[in-house]
Amino acid sequence: MSDRAPKSASRRFFLAFWPDEELRAQIVRRRQLVGARGWRQVPDHNLHLTLVFLGSQPAERLAKIVAAVDGVLCPVGEIGLDRFGWFPGAQVLWLGGDAGQQLLALHARVCQALVGAGLTPDSRPFRPHVTLYRRVSDRPDLPQPEPLFWRPRKLVLVQSVSGQPYRVIESWPLRD
Repeated sequence: MSDRAPKSASRRFFLAFWPDEELRAQIVRRRQLVGARGWRQVPDHNLHLTLVFLGSQPAERLAKIVAAVDGVLCPVGEIGLDRFGWFPGAQVLWLGGDAGQQLLALHARVCQALVGAGLTPDSRPFRPHVTLYRRVSDRPDLPQPEPLFWRPRKLVLVQSVSGQPYRVIESWPLRD
């Protein structure tokens, strides 16, 4: 899909924390503890932690999304990624942890801003995680990883196009 797609074209968007190369390497090392077992591995360059999933949106809503997020950012604090888990319905294996108060506050503020702009963010409960594998149909036995602590420095708006690397299209620095 090109950047010059017709205005009526629908695009998949999400807001996320994007790891730097060092953190990404640490996530990949932890993923190796689980092994592939025939599952579909998320490519290293697509590893991220989703704050808000927006799903398919008409391309002309991009400006509304950006405007809604502008000015609502607050500190996130440190995110602990200290366990593997599995979402049976989505068939994904993930590395995640508990959401701290600052992260929950940011999630709530961003969702409120999006709703105020006439958008509908994903309404499922927020569970901070990095998806490692897809198509995990049966509950795996999972080891306990060494905890990994992440203090995100920016929030990014990402466009997802099937079969292509995710594309960061906007970013906002986070305050300490």
